[in-house]
Amino acid sequence: MIPGMAESGESAEPTGDLRRSRLYDYADMTAPAQPGTTASEASRTDPADETERVRRAFAALLGEFRRTAVLVPLDTETGGPLTADHGGVRWFYAFSTEQALARFALARGDGEREWAYQRWLGARLLDAAVPAVGVPCGVALDCADGADGGVLFPPVRGVVPDAVAVDLDGGTGDAT
Repeated sequence: MIPGMAESGESAEPTGDLRRSRLYDYADMTAPAQPGTTASEASRTDPADETERVRRAFAALLGEFRRTAVLVPLDTETGGPLTADHGGVRWFYAFSTEQALARFALARGDGEREWAYQRWLGARLLDAAVPAVGVPCGVALDCADGADGGVLFPPVRGVVPDAVAVDLDGGTGDAT
């Protein structure tokens, strides 16, 4: 679902008194100009059209993630999913392929050890695991690939259940 859109397709943009979290901006990131577009052509692009294009692209990516089984590495100490805390958010690590997980292991300097993992649907991570954490939580997909291939699914409405979305009144990241 597109952040800011209700399931019916109607706008659910924040209005009036609702505050917008900085985390929500992850979902509103602007994309670079299309390949082959000159700087002057890119500057003539209507910002509203570009924002809508980016939202649609993010919605398609989110939908694909929700339907796809991803690799979730296990913490060697707890046996649970491997996570990291950054910027006040706990992030589940998830990887689209074993090669992406290997790049992550090498980047951490842990390429020599065996990495246990489970396959989870992206929807299971977002709809069940994130609310179970009890603090603001999202999913970092292929994080070793950086901005060129990694994606963050932040704890905002349209990505995680409303009860744990940090950009809604009452959405504290705590499902209890």
